[in-house]
Amino acid sequence: MELEIEKNEGVFSGLTILAFCWAVVGPLTMKFFADHGATVIRVETSKRPCVMRASGPYKDNVPNLNRGGYFNFYNSNILSLSLNMELPEARAIAKRLALKCDVFMENYTPGNMERWGLGYEELKKERPDIIMLRQSGYGSWGPYAKLPAFGMVLVPIAGLPNYIGWPGREPLPVGVSAYTDCISPRLASAALIAAIDHRNKTGKGQLLDLSQFETALYFIMPGILDYAANGREPSRIGNSSPYAAPHGVYPCKGDDRWCTIAVFNDEEWETLCREIGKPEYAEDPRFNTLLNRKKNEDELNGLISGWTAERTPEEVMERLQAAGVAAGVVKNTADIYEDPQLRQRGMFWKMNHPEMGQFTHLGQSFILSETPAKPLRPSPLLGEHTEYVCTKLLGMSDEEFVNLFQKGVFE
Repeated sequence: MELEIEKNEGVFSGLTILAFCWAVVGPLTMKFFADHGATVIRVETSKRPCVMRASGPYKDNVPNLNRGGYFNFYNSNILSLSLNMELPEARAIAKRLALKCDVFMENYTPGNMERWGLGYEELKKERPDIIMLRQSGYGSWGPYAKLPAFGMVLVPIAGLPNYIGWPGREPLPVGVSAYTDCISPRLASAALIAAIDHRNKTGKGQLLDLSQFETALYFIMPGILDYAANGREPSRIGNSSPYAAPHGVYPCKGDDRWCTIAVFNDEEWETLCREIGKPEYAEDPRFNTLLNRKKNEDELNGLISGWTAERTPEEVMERLQAAGVAAGVVKNTADIYEDPQLRQRGMFWKMNHPEMGQFTHLGQSFILSETPAKPLRPSPLLGEHTEYVCTKLLGMSDEEFVNLFQKGVFE
């Protein structure tokens, strides 16, 4: 096992975080800090491995807790400590480590940390300046607090599917089912930075209690406002918009290739008509105003689709954008993976993983000019850094470590 790790001299260097993570929300939050220098220690166990470790796709289609693409994409620069928390010795180690760390983060169902003696009130008795960040499904109190939560459940409870679908048909799920796992970390990281800044100024720690359910509501605020003001529920309108026409996704040349087009005023409509070789449509009474275009939207979309179907989505986008009409390719996964903009800005990090060979990890979507994020370590094997954390960070003797290992504490 490795006994030394390379340090990243980023803006959070010197900050140590202990994390009890599950699924995506925990590691995606911690990556902000690990990628910028913090030492992030993630507690795991082979007795109940993270659902992302046990989820495909697997590298080379070989199922293994260390080969899950989903897990490894999100966990670079994070250390893995294996602890069987059902054993009192493991809980004692976790508490020792928590009291040495600056931040304790967890996103388990409320009650688990308290059961293990790791609740905020317990920890702050011995470490008054500790910061604890909790990201449960619904928050630590309230009628839903004790309910287990997962992204596929939180998305519909937050109401997002009611905005997705076609008129007169059922709501549709969000394409990425664990959508809240990707929303909450953005708010959690900002809250944690504020808490760290507050402690630096005052010496005082605090508890941060985030509800993934509540963070998702920011994405439907116009609908909530409409209901509060007018008592009106959202209506599903597919790809259309009450403020634009044409406004949709149109078929293009190629296998399952599409391009979006959005026209918000008559000037843009006249430009589009010229570009598709139908200038007469600009004065056509069916389409000469937004109101008329909305009344005849099905016919309008059919005419636009006839033109786009003869061209690649790139041709449609480049031609219309050059003329001043909003248009964009609907990129597939291969397009995104090879996108020159993302490649040049370092969004994807290729690193050599001990079991998978070269693997692409997620980078950061922002760049600090003086201290950019760095890809120092690939995502960890389960328990890969257990010996390092115990002996180097906790000062455990080799004899004590071996004794605990033999008792199954590090499983």
